[in-house]
Amino acid sequence: MTSESVKSSLMSAHLRLLGMALMWGASWPAGRILALNMPPLAASALRFLLAATLLLPWLYFSGGLGALRHWSVKTWLGMFAAGATGVFGYASFFLTGLQHLPAGKAALLITLNPVVTLAFAVWLFKERINITIALGMLLAACGAVVVISHGDPMQLLNGTVGAGEILILGCVACWVCYTLIGRAMLAGVDALAATTVTSIFGAMLLSAASLVLESPQGLVSAFQASGTAWTAMVFMAYGSTALAYAWYFAGVKSLGAGAASGYITLVPVIGVLLSALLLGESVDGSMLLGGAMAVLGTAVMNWGRRTGA
Repeated sequence: MTSESVKSSLMSAHLRLLGMALMWGASWPAGRILALNMPPLAASALRFLLAATLLLPWLYFSGGLGALRHWSVKTWLGMFAAGATGVFGYASFFLTGLQHLPAGKAALLITLNPVVTLAFAVWLFKERINITIALGMLLAACGAVVVISHGDPMQLLNGTVGAGEILILGCVACWVCYTLIGRAMLAGVDALAATTVTSIFGAMLLSAASLVLESPQGLVSAFQASGTAWTAMVFMAYGSTALAYAWYFAGVKSLGAGAASGYITLVPVIGVLLSALLLGESVDGSMLLGGAMAVLGTAVMNWGRRTGA
């Protein structure tokens, strides 16, 4: 390849990762719209069913569908567990939490994902960290505490944290479980195949839960929702779920996981900005301070990983 074609390829990869960050950031205001207009379980089930209509053909034409026949029982069990936590559990807490909490604030709380995941990886898998990573974890965790407590950490001791915050922390717990299950049971599995199969398992569980807890009327209500809600649904299914994944995967392949993780740091910032712009949500001082601490802490963690490597 010529130097010009290499530069063009690298620029394309960076643009894809920026697009991924925009898609994932925009999923928060889109999720807020869905949460206020559709039953959460029915909406989540439809989101992943729609995403599967794109992921399955993509897996087929990439030649990865045939590999599923050779998976072991352990791999299938791991896929089901990952779908139950990372799709069913996460999506349930996600939209239910957004019924009670502004999208921008929820996006900032999700910065706890890499912090808690790494803490458990150190404990369970003896993953090594350095002082830079540890400082980043501490800074991000303190930032999340500021956001959760509205700038008054004593609220956490008094038990006055709201239902929305608790539900979004449920998202964090589910994502940590999903990530750790993937590390323990899904080594060597193609990322696209894992995403497709876990999405289908999750959609099945979400559909069953919706029928039991929301009754068939839940799906009926979802189909009768407004055009704005369905625009958000289509965006989340094909944009922030399928297309953003494709761009992320392409970026990791071209630039490596370190560069890709740097763009993920932008997601909560974009989520807050788009929530304020599209939904008119206010941003108070505790969100600005805690969000800056959380995002900076995540960036320090990523920097520490690169220097450690």
